Amino acid sequence: MIDIAALRANPDRVRENIKKKFQDHKLPLVDEALSLDERRRALQTEGDALRAARNSLSKQIGALMREKKLDEAENVKAQVTADAARLADIEKETEEVGARLKEVMMRIPNFVCAETPVGKDDSENVERQRFLEPKVPDFEVPYHLDILERLQGIDIDSARRTSGQGFYYLTGDVARLHSAVLAYARDFMIDKGFTYCIPPFMIRSDVVSGVMSFEEMDGMMYKIEGEDLYLIGTSEHSMIGRFMGQTIDESKLPLTLTSYSPCFRKEKGAHGIEERGIYRIHQFEKQEMIVICKPEESEMWYDKMWNYTVELFVSMGIPVRTLECCTGDLADLKYRSVDVEAWSPRQKKYFEVGSCSNLTDAQARRLGIRYKGANGTAYAHTLNNTVVAPPRMLIAFLENHLNADGSVDIPEVLRPYMGGKEKILPRS
Repeated sequence: MIDIAALRANPDRVRENIKKKFQDHKLPLVDEALSLDERRRALQTEGDALRAARNSLSKQIGALMREKKLDEAENVKAQVTADAARLADIEKETEEVGARLKEVMMRIPNFVCAETPVGKDDSENVERQRFLEPKVPDFEVPYHLDILERLQGIDIDSARRTSGQGFYYLTGDVARLHSAVLAYARDFMIDKGFTYCIPPFMIRSDVVSGVMSFEEMDGMMYKIEGEDLYLIGTSEHSMIGRFMGQTIDESKLPLTLTSYSPCFRKEKGAHGIEERGIYRIHQFEKQEMIVICKPEESEMWYDKMWNYTVELFVSMGIPVRTLECCTGDLADLKYRSVDVEAWSPRQKKYFEVGSCSNLTDAQARRLGIRYKGANGTAYAHTLNNTVVAPPRMLIAFLENHLNADGSVDIPEVLRPYMGGKEKILPRS
C-alpha cells in the first residue's frame, strides 16, 4: 500500500505506475481514492470545528446559568444537542469513508523500481547473470517422475487416493535427501547470521490481507472452514505478520530471520507435463528468509538475499541464473523482484526455483510495522526470499546429478546430512 500523501502530491505518477504494470482497469481507483481522501479530510475539519465549538458553548451555558439567563442557556443547549447529533453522523461517515479509502488504497499497486524492465508477463523478464556452466549429459535424462520411481522415492498413486491430485509420498533415500536439503539450507542461513524460526502454519485474515493482494489471496490461499484462519502459502506470511502493529527500536534493525514451514497453495490452472509431477503441487516444504530493515538498507539486503540463494545452489553443484522480473510479473506489493532459475538438463533450459522480493514499505503500511529512532517513527521495509523449496529443487538436483546407470551423486556439502552417503542407487 502506497502513502496517501504520495498519491495527493502526484496522482499522475501513480497512474503511470499502474500503466507500467498493465493494470489499466485500476486507473479509476486513483480518482476514487482522491475523492474519498478529500471527503475524509473535510469531515475531519468539520468535526474538529464542532468539538472546539462544543467546549466554547459549554462555557457559555455555565455563564448564562449563573446570570439566570435561562432562555438563552436553553437555546445554547439546543445548539449543543444539534451539534452532538451532527458530530455523531460525521464520526460514522468518517469511519465508513476511511474503511472504503483503505480498501481502495490496498488495491493500488506499490511503486516499481526505476530499474525494473517494463513488460506484460514473465516471458519479458530479463536475464541478469549465470552461475556455473550448464551441461547436458551424453545420455537421455528421463522425466523427473521416472527418475524418482527408479529410485523408489515417490508414490503418486497412493497420494491421489488419500488426497487427490497435486500430492505425493516421498520415501526412502529421496525422502532423506529432501530433509537433508532443508537441514543444510537451515544451517547455511544460520551461518549467514540469520535467526532460525518455525512459525505458525495458519494465520488470520487480517494478516493475509496485510502480506498480499486480494488477487493473490484468491489464487493461492486455502481457508479453514468456519474459522478466521488460512493455511500459509509461504512462511513469509506468518513471519512478517509476527510484527503486525509493532514499533521496533531502530537499534534492533535489521531483523534477519530464516524460517521453515510447509506451504499450501491452490495452484489453479492447467499446466504442461514439465509442470506436473512434483513441480506444481498443493503442499510442499520450504526454507525462507525475511529481512525487516530501515528504508536506506533495503536495496543492499535485496542484493545480499538473492545472492545467498545463488550461493546455496552453486554449493550443491546446480547451475542457476537470475532474472529481473518485469513490471507485469510483479505482484501488487512488490517494488522489485528477481527470480532464481535452475538449469534443467532434460529440458535444456532454466526453470524457477526461488524468488527474492523487496516490498519497500507496502507490507509495513498494511500491517502497521514501524521503527523508532532518533529521527522519529517511520515505516520499515520488508523483504523476502526463497532459500530453497525442495520439490522444485529436487527436480534440478536429480537431473544435474544423475548418472547414466540411474544413480544420483550426493554433493559433499549434503553428505553429513545423508549419513555419509555419496550416491543414491536405483532399485530394481
